[in-house]
Amino acid sequence: MEEKKQTTRLFFFTLLLSLSSAALDHQTLLLSPLPSAPSLSQPESFSQPDSHPSSLSLPLHHLDALSSDQTPSQLFRLRLRRDSLRFDSLTSLAYNRTRPGPSSGFSSSIVSGLSQGSGEYFTRIGVGSPPKYLYMVLDTGSDVVWLQCAPCKRCYSQTDPVFDPRKSSSFSSLPCSSPLCRRLDSPGCSSKSKTCLYQVSYGDGSFTFGDFSTETLTFRRSKVPKVALGCGHDNEGLFVGAAGLLGLGRGKLSFPSQTGSRFNSKFSYCLVDRSASSKPSSVVFGDSAVSRTARFTPLVPNPKLDTFYYIELLAISVGGTRVPGITASLFKLDPSGNGGVIIDSGTSVTRLTRSAYISLRDAFRAGARSLKRAPEFSLFDTCFDLSGKTEVKVPTVVLHFRGADVSLPATNYLIPVDSSGTFCFAFAGTTGGLSIIGNIQQQGFRVVYDLAGKRVGFAPRGCA
Repeated sequence: MEEKKQTTRLFFFTLLLSLSSAALDHQTLLLSPLPSAPSLSQPESFSQPDSHPSSLSLPLHHLDALSSDQTPSQLFRLRLRRDSLRFDSLTSLAYNRTRPGPSSGFSSSIVSGLSQGSGEYFTRIGVGSPPKYLYMVLDTGSDVVWLQCAPCKRCYSQTDPVFDPRKSSSFSSLPCSSPLCRRLDSPGCSSKSKTCLYQVSYGDGSFTFGDFSTETLTFRRSKVPKVALGCGHDNEGLFVGAAGLLGLGRGKLSFPSQTGSRFNSKFSYCLVDRSASSKPSSVVFGDSAVSRTARFTPLVPNPKLDTFYYIELLAISVGGTRVPGITASLFKLDPSGNGGVIIDSGTSVTRLTRSAYISLRDAFRAGARSLKRAPEFSLFDTCFDLSGKTEVKVPTVVLHFRGADVSLPATNYLIPVDSSGTFCFAFAGTTGGLSIIGNIQQQGFRVVYDLAGKRVGFAPRGCA
């Protein structure tokens, strides 16, 4: 009798174990259609001052908000096109910076652009005194802060009037001998005024050129004086809508580096999945940026390129099991600065070195074999026909960074790509050495950049 009880107990224990294991192996994906263009609204004055002056929070808008006349499918195709150009630009910058040889002349070599998705997200910032509010793209893949300035030799079309530094009492040109001027990769000097000049060139031939200066920036009601920025009088290329760019990279001229004493070299953002949430995306600067629930992974230094945020990816799990063939050696940053993994706000789709991607893709296909396959779509080679369904079970995906396991929600890796029920696995392979963790995989996490602590953190459900 006792033996029978033990057998029964063992049976139920095994059943419980298998059920809990199944829960870890798969999760439910609630199917949502491609989102429409978000609306764009941002007040320019704020009745309440920030409660903590050494921290500030701003809402972020997706670049799609500047294309409200496009259908959801058109918006998605445009996003993928920008993403491809963005990826090519970042890999080109990484490759060129790690090659020995002379400098390419008068250029700060920041290879990313507004139209190419130099940041898929932007915010509204006051520039000058009194502040003029402008849309600025946020970009973790570049350092220099710049905006278009009057008088324009050539200026592209932007949503707001072009900033005129002559009407600002806080604008100040920098002398050529300034330490800030010397921080530019290849500074120029005006022979007439002996003031500092900058030029930022982009991978597609676009560029911005003008005076390197200091100016006051206003975030809500918080003023940040003497930010070094480029005041571009000659700006040419495929730029769209925004007035300029707020560089959030690791380099010495980025906004977090310049304001280290004010905001303790910390910032974070949370990017919402627009199809699933009405909460706005946001960026936070200062100690408030650090979430208590964040798991941190150390930043890896690249002596050849200080702009990017390199982190160490050790393994990837699919359906509760580490994928064979994906090892830390595939993502190693070598002594000459090649390879490695960066996290980036402006790249949408995560790119993994090809052999790692193939192993990941094959493991996911095996775990999702009950789903009906669909033809390839753009850069995605693993797609499914989920038309007529409201939810499906999909294998779990976990990114194992050093010190931080990041378990992705299903919406961060199986995404709608058209209006007829096609969903694709949102990773891609690359034949280059650089792997990039993109913003689709970051959605819903508060991603913390702690430059002082030399670490990056991930807090799940961090957009609340």
